[in-house]
Formats: sequence, structure tokens, C-alpha cells
Amino acid sequence: MKELLAISLGMLLLAGFAVFAPAGYGATQAASADKTAPSYDMKAQSALDLQDLQKKIVGLAEAIPADKYTWRPEPNTRSVSELFLHIAAANYNIPTMMTGVTPAAGFENKGFEKSTTDKAKVIEQLNKSFAYAIAAVNNMSNADFAKPEKKLGPDANDGDVVYLMVVHTHEHLGQSIAYARMNSITPPWTAEAEKKNPKAAAAAE
Repeated sequence: MKELLAISLGMLLLAGFAVFAPAGYGATQAASADKTAPSYDMKAQSALDLQDLQKKIVGLAEAIPADKYTWRPEPNTRSVSELFLHIAAANYNIPTMMTGVTPAAGFENKGFEKSTTDKAKVIEQLNKSFAYAIAAVNNMSNADFAKPEKKLGPDANDGDVVYLMVVHTHEHLGQSIAYARMNSITPPWTAEAEKKNPKAAAAAE
């Protein structure tokens, strides 16, 4: 799993440099060209993003009936429970890509995604994993976001790891919404928006 995440991070970094670096620039040149100070607090923003993702994903997990937790859109794809446990596993695994982060107590990656289909246990793991991921970010200083992680690539740092974690969770939030919609389940925040203002509900997703 860690090897796969490392490869994914490397691909993201390479893709980013390919898109944003001017022709002829190396990765180091592109990274060092802009000396502008950040306009917002990366640590606080990352934690806020993860808290919002937790609220939405757990909300979806609670809205989906227990008898749908073994449902999957087609063979050889993740079931509902496997999707949510995949999100939890990444929340446990990705922070450990940063030097000095202690693995979550009691977490065993092997077989985790298929470890249970029990709705209550899946939701418990989601909440535990988000608490662990958010704590990992809150334990960082802003300076830590620039701490090098040479094992992941010559220009990789801890900020890249946090970015990967947030992006990964956003990707699977979209997948979770699709799973819910395919089972005629309206995301809770959309349902709430519909009550307040039906015309604005579509923008809530």
C-alpha cells in the first residue's frame, strides 16, 4: 500500500511540474521561482478540509442503509463497505509516509477493506481514521509542510503528502456520492439545502 501511495505521489508531482513549469525549466527552478509568501495557513486549511470531508463521508455512510453495504455497481468493483474502508485505510496509511508519524494503534492494513460489512463498525473506522489523519496534520508546524521526504522523490515534502491525502479523500467523496445516488439516496447536505432553498440544492454537491 505504501509503495502504491508513493508511486501515486510521484505521479502527481511529475504531472504538476509538467503542467506548471515553463518550457526549459527543471523542477527545482520552477519550485524556487516564486518567493511570494503563502496567503493562508496550509496547516489550518488542510485540517479544515479533512473535517469537512469527514462530515460529508460519514454523513453518506450513515444515510446508506445497512443492507446496501454489500452492494457494488458491478462485479470486480468495491462494495459500499469496501469503499468506505478504503477511505479509512488511506487516512491511516498516508500520514505514515511522513517521517516521524507513528502508525495508528491497532490498524492492520492487510485485508482491512474486506474486514467487515457491519455499518456501525465501518462508520467507527471512518471516524477513527479521520481523527488520526487530522491529528497528524495538527501535530505539524507550518514549517513541517516544507520538510523534505527524499524517499518519495527528490523534490517531495510533507506538504505533498498532506495534499495527496486531501485529494485522495475528495476523489472518493465523489465516488461515494455516485454510490448513494445509484441507490436513490440524496446526500444529507443536499437534502438539507433542498429544505431551505430547492433552487440552490444542485449547487450544494
